[in-house]
Amino acid sequence: MDNKLINNSKSDKFILFLNKIMLGLIVLIVTVPLLYVLLGSFLQPDVLLTKGISFNPSHWTIDGYVRIFQDGTIMRGFLNSILYATGFTLVSVIFTIMAGYSLSVDGLVGKKALMLYFIITMFFNGGMVPTYLLVRELGMLNTPWAIILPGAITVWNIILARTYFRGLPKGLIEAAMIDGASDARIFLSIILPLSKPIIFVLALYSFIGQWNAYFDAMIYLEDRSLYPLQLILRDILIQNEVQPGMIGDQMARAELQRLAEMIKYSAIVIASLPLMIMYPFFQKYFEKGVMVGSLK
Repeated sequence: MDNKLINNSKSDKFILFLNKIMLGLIVLIVTVPLLYVLLGSFLQPDVLLTKGISFNPSHWTIDGYVRIFQDGTIMRGFLNSILYATGFTLVSVIFTIMAGYSLSVDGLVGKKALMLYFIITMFFNGGMVPTYLLVRELGMLNTPWAIILPGAITVWNIILARTYFRGLPKGLIEAAMIDGASDARIFLSIILPLSKPIIFVLALYSFIGQWNAYFDAMIYLEDRSLYPLQLILRDILIQNEVQPGMIGDQMARAELQRLAEMIKYSAIVIASLPLMIMYPFFQKYFEKGVMVGSLK
C-alpha cells in the first residue's frame, strides 16, 4: 500500500517524528565513535594527543598499521582468533543443527524429557570453578580446545533451530519417506538445502560471540602465543600494556606512550574488520533467520 494513501492523525505524525529523531540519535551514537576510532588510527600521535581529530592530510599516517603488522604478537593473536572463532562456529553449527532437527521430529522417543533437561541447563549450571576443573581433567588447559569446545552448544540456539525445522513443509519429508529415503538422506538432501537462513544466522551468532570473547582465554590459557586478539587488545586498552618491541626496543618510554594511542586505534580497527566484512554476505539470510519463532 502506498504510504501517501495513508492518512495519519496528528498524534501518529508526532510519534513518527519522535521515532525519526530517536533513530537519528542512535545512528549518531553508533557512528561517531566508530569514525573517531577510524580517523584516529590514521593520525600522527602528536596531533591526536594535542589537537584531536584533524582532516589535514599532512597530519595523516599509516605508521600505526605498519607497526602492528610488524609486531608478531598482534598478528599471531589475530590468527589465533580466526582459528578459535572458525572452529567454535563449525562445532556449534554442526551439533546445533543436528540436535535441533532431532528434537523437531515427531517420532523421537523422550523428546519432551530431553527438552525439559535442556531448558533446565539454561537457568542452572555448575559455575565457573566446576567448569574449570572439568576442562583441566579433560587435559584441555592451555590448548585451543579449551576455547573451542566449552560453550560451543547453547540451548537457545538449539531451540531456535528446532523452531525453524518445525516450520518446514512436512509434505516434502513425507514424500521422501514414501520414496524410501532414509533419515540421513532426508536430512542431507532436503532439510539442509532449505536451512540456509538458520545456518547462516547461527554461524554469525557463533562467530561474533567467539570473536569478541576473551574471558575464557584469560582463564584457560597461560601461553601468550595462544592468546586471541581480543585478550591482547584488552591488555593494550585496559592495562595500557603496549609491548616495547612494537615500537622498537631502542625507543624511550615516552616514545612508547606517545605512540600508544595510535596503536590502540589501529588495533581496534583491525579487530573489527572480519565482522564488517562478514555481515554484508550474511545480511539476506540474517533478516530471514532472526524472524524464526516470532509467530510460534
